[in-house]
Amino acid sequence: MLTFLGFAMIATFLVLIMMKKMSPIAALVLIPALFCVFAGKGAHLGDYVIEGVGKLAPTAAMLMFAIVYFGLMIDVGLFDPIVRGILRFCKADPMRVVVGTAVLAAIVSLDGDGSTTFMITVSAMYPLYKRLGLSLVVMTGVAATANGVMNTLPWGGPTARAATALKLDAADIFVPMIPALAVGLLFVFALAYVLGLRERRRVGVLALPGQKAPPEVAEAEEAERTEQTEQTGRTERTEQTASAEGDLVAAVAGSAAHSGSAGSAAPGAATGPTPAATPLPTPTAAPGSAAVAAPEDGFQGLDPDRATLRPRLYWFNAGLTVALLAAMIMELLPIPVLFLLGAALALTVNFPHMPDQKARLAAHADNVLNVAGMVFAAAVFTGVLTGTGMVKHMADWLVGAIPEGMGPHMALVTGLLSLPLTYFMSNDGFYFGVLPVLAEAGAAHGVSPLEIARASLVGQALHMSSPLVPAVYVLVGMARVEFGDHTRFTVKWAALTSLVVLAAGMLFGII
Repeated sequence: MLTFLGFAMIATFLVLIMMKKMSPIAALVLIPALFCVFAGKGAHLGDYVIEGVGKLAPTAAMLMFAIVYFGLMIDVGLFDPIVRGILRFCKADPMRVVVGTAVLAAIVSLDGDGSTTFMITVSAMYPLYKRLGLSLVVMTGVAATANGVMNTLPWGGPTARAATALKLDAADIFVPMIPALAVGLLFVFALAYVLGLRERRRVGVLALPGQKAPPEVAEAEEAERTEQTEQTGRTERTEQTASAEGDLVAAVAGSAAHSGSAGSAAPGAATGPTPAATPLPTPTAAPGSAAVAAPEDGFQGLDPDRATLRPRLYWFNAGLTVALLAAMIMELLPIPVLFLLGAALALTVNFPHMPDQKARLAAHADNVLNVAGMVFAAAVFTGVLTGTGMVKHMADWLVGAIPEGMGPHMALVTGLLSLPLTYFMSNDGFYFGVLPVLAEAGAAHGVSPLEIARASLVGQALHMSSPLVPAVYVLVGMARVEFGDHTRFTVKWAALTSLVVLAAGMLFGII
């Protein structure tokens, strides 16, 4: 019964948000509350929610102060050189913009924190996507998938959880997986290239001052100009002929009117001056391109003259950020504490005056409230899933459904199961609750726990778009994308990426 209710609750949640019948926050709260009552445990709803909130409170605090910190770093200009570099690479070409999004997300993901990756990536790329008219779900989908592959870094979380759950060394799990993960990342770049070409065909390539269009676009423009010139010539000749014929008709009509009754006119004769023909629009671009003037700021995504810039403190802010990320990787302090201290120090040094500090906090309050609210709403969902025992029953059912003949192939089974299980439950639930059971089943058939652990990582590309991952709400919130739209677009590509990693792992003999 609990197994059915668990799957039904998840399915109901996904359907309602993808059909935009409910907002994610409302769905995360009301649907689990309703199913908790259906499970006959409505009296314990409060306990489940409080337990879920307690577990996710550190994550909410981390996201709140991380948003403030990186928002301040964006305000003061720390990431402006990255933005300019990406824009120089992109050259207003949609294909390059999408590939640049994947590259930027992968590079920033080295810090191991998805929220940081999404904040920097969206802040850098969002203005460019809006200016070019590109699909924002392409940006969120590519960024989430690239970050999902990179999330397997030992300090990113899943690898450490797998090592802890199976009592293995994280390096023994991760290092052999590098070739397969590299193939997955290359697949993400290839996917970004294909999606970028599709966006180029849809919206075209902007011709910015001082920039050369790609050769294929330049050739198309030249061919189009030649064709349009010939067409214009033919049109002018046709108009001249039509004008001469019109003058002859008017003359005949005028003669007939002069000899006929006063005030009468010949059928079809014009009573006023013949209107001038509307000229054809001058062609400015070939199909697949659009010659649009660039903004005066040189097409910068961030205003280079904004009042919040602190160029004299650039190296202080860069050093503070590097120190913060290093301390986070070395786990000197809990991540929420690090971001709390970092945000307070950055705010005090960059904006020493109280009114300026209040203005900066108010500027980022919207993002903070949206993300924190989403995290605490997700706490209701996870609290009910865990507290009622739905997660355990679902996992046991899935493990029990594995045919006996698949025992020697438990690594493959683990890799395949990691896709839905890490999407529908937290990493903690999967790695500490399900993975040990899969490892025991594999050991009974001679499958090494290391292979099971490596296979468990392949679903992370899909996991990063799970509604139970707080960072994804940072992504869709800052990009102003509906979570349902992001889910519909991203899930299929992320799942395909995970399968590519699994196939590469098996091909290389890693899994």
